[in-house]
Amino acid sequence: MLPGNLFAQRHHAAQLTACSNIFVERIWRSIKYEEVYLHAYDSVAQAKAGITRYIDFYNVRRPHSSLDKRTPDEFYFATLPAMKEAA
Repeated sequence: MLPGNLFAQRHHAAQLTACSNIFVERIWRSIKYEEVYLHAYDSVAQAKAGITRYIDFYNVRRPHSSLDKRTPDEFYFATLPAMKEAA
C-alpha cells in the first residue's frame, strides 16, 4: 500500500469518527435534557424504561428540523428503495 494512500485512508477514518462523535453527542444531549433531567428515577429499571421510551419517541414520533420535519424513521425508510437500487 502506498504511504499517501494510507494517510488518506486514516484521514478519512478520522473524519468519519469525528462526524459519528458529533451525532452521538447530539443524541445524548437530547436524551439528557428532554428525558433524564426531567425525571427523578427511583431505580435503574425506571431509568432504563424511561430512556427506552424516549428513544422510541425520538425515532418514531419526534419531527426533526434537519430532516425537513420528518422523523428519523420516516427519513430512513423513505430512502431504503433508493439505497436498494443503488446497490
